Order: sequence, then structure tokens, then C-alpha cells
Amino acid sequence: MKKNNRTGLMVVLGLMITILVLPTLIVIPFTSPADTSEVEEAEPQEKQGEEESPFLVKVLRSQTDQVEEVPLETYVARVVASEMPVNFELEALKAQALAARTYITRHMIEGAQVSEAADVSDTVTHQVYKNEDELRGQWQDAFNSNMEKIEQAVKATQGEIITYDHKPITASFFSTSNGYTENAGDYWEHDIPYLQSVESPWDEDSPKFADQKIVSTAELEQTLGIAMNGSIQTSTMTKTEGNRVDEVHFGSQTFSGREIREKFGLSSSDFTIEQKGDHVIFTTKGYGHGVGMSQYGANGMAKTGKNYKDIIHHYYQDTEISPLSTQTALLSSAAE
Repeated sequence: MKKNNRTGLMVVLGLMITILVLPTLIVIPFTSPADTSEVEEAEPQEKQGEEESPFLVKVLRSQTDQVEEVPLETYVARVVASEMPVNFELEALKAQALAARTYITRHMIEGAQVSEAADVSDTVTHQVYKNEDELRGQWQDAFNSNMEKIEQAVKATQGEIITYDHKPITASFFSTSNGYTENAGDYWEHDIPYLQSVESPWDEDSPKFADQKIVSTAELEQTLGIAMNGSIQTSTMTKTEGNRVDEVHFGSQTFSGREIREKFGLSSSDFTIEQKGDHVIFTTKGYGHGVGMSQYGANGMAKTGKNYKDIIHHYYQDTEISPLSTQTALLSSAAE
């Protein structure tokens, strides 16, 4: 099933290449319709979206266990609406649209389906997705104006994905950095050349930049399976290039910063540990895994006048912004 779906996708994308007069021109086939203030125009917009999208995305809805089939550009718009605050700068929303389109393109070609009927879930396991009804309920009277802004961002990046060595990248992103992004190899098992630590000083303006979590020493000992035998201050830690915790040493026991973050539900793996009486205070900087594009960093860059291409090239080092059709054709040829 998985192989057939991939083959079908590549055939469709290959056919799209043949109808282009010039291979470098991919503007018209990938446009995404702008919303209008008239609700009754929603149906023709959806039809137009189908014509402009090279493939459908089958999304497994976690609340209903139903599968929704949506055109690529519609899917991208709804992911952007679900993943990034709509009041962010337009250039930041464009960068998010490009990351979302790149993610799903790579997944459709190389990733595993979540079921025989669905390509992706609607959660952070893949990308958060809300449909029109859910977004209308969330935004109420602001739905039309918000979607108009989102679709403007999607349309501005139509037909574009981020590539490295002629392939769609792993377009990871997160909310807020601690001032630096993280090397992929310092958080995940394998390093990725375009996901390397870069400065991100704009994140200090994020409401999620700093946080604290307090746990009892008893909970700490039970969760980690250790005996403190004294003060937490005797523990030591090492840091990564992105200034997050690499390892924490409690006597002879060693834990990675990621382990500590996940075990205690911390906002970030950049944390300090302080003991007060029979409690331990974790103070964190940043929110998220730290690998790839910082969303608040992207918004900060946009506020300084940087465009979405500047943002993409800052957070995804040595990558290119490439036509979706051309790059998927290259992947199709390589797979044959």
C-alpha cells in the first residue's frame, strides 16, 4: 500500500512537469485562493484549491477517527493556521507555510502512512491540523480576515519547498529558542547538516521564553530511580553548542538533557536545577526541542525587515528554496 501510494504520487507529479512550458516556471499550477468576506464563496474556492494542488493529503482526525482528504495547499493553509499565531508577521507566516509544505512533501514521498487510509495524523506527531469548522469556532468573527492573511502567506510561497542536495529537507520547527537553536545531533540520534545551531536573539520577546517547574525531591528520586543522599547541588551537567543541557550527573547516574525534559515535562532542555527544602526547581529557557526554525525567532526576524527567504536560510543552513515540481521529479527519477 505504501509503495503504491508513493508511486502514484510520483506519477502525478511527473505528469505535472510535462505540462509546463518552461521547467523553472511553476507559479500558476500551485496558487492557493484567497478567502473573501462572503461565506457563500467557500465552495468555488475549495474547487479551485483542488486544481492548484498536485496531490491530496489524507488526514486522520484524532478526535473522530475519521479521515479527511484535502488538497495540498488547503492542508498547508490549515497547518499554518493551527501551528503559528495568526497575529505574527506575514513573512513569518510565509516561512511557516514553506516549512509545512516541505514537511508534508517529504513525508508523502518517504514517510510511513499512519494507516491504510491516512497519510498523517492531525497532531504534533506530524503537523497540527484543524479543519474549517474548527478554525471558525476558534476565531469566530475573525475567521475570514484571519484566513485571508494565512492564505496570502500560502499563496506567496506557492509551489516552493526547502531542499538540500536536491531533496526536501526535514523541516523541523518549534516555538521558542533559548537564544540559539540546537544541533540536530545533540537532540536526536543523528546529525543533519542543515539543522545546526544558529543564534536566535529575537526569542526573548516570546511569552514562552522563561518558565519554572517545581517537583518534590521524592518525586525526582522516584522518577529517575536515584537516591539523592544529600543536596542536589552536588550534581553536575554539561552543555551543548546550543547552550542546552547535554548530560546531568547525579553521582554515578547520568541522564541526557532530553531525558530530563521529557520525564518532567519541561518546556525546554535548557534548564537549571535548584533545591529548596524538600523541593527541586527547574528553571527553563525556551519552549520546544530547539531544532530547526524558531517560530518566535522567525517573527522577530520579520519585524526587523527580513523576508521569508532570509528566515528560511538563517534557520535551515545551506538549503535552497526550490520548485516543488522540479524537485519531486528528481526524486521520482532517482526512485525508478
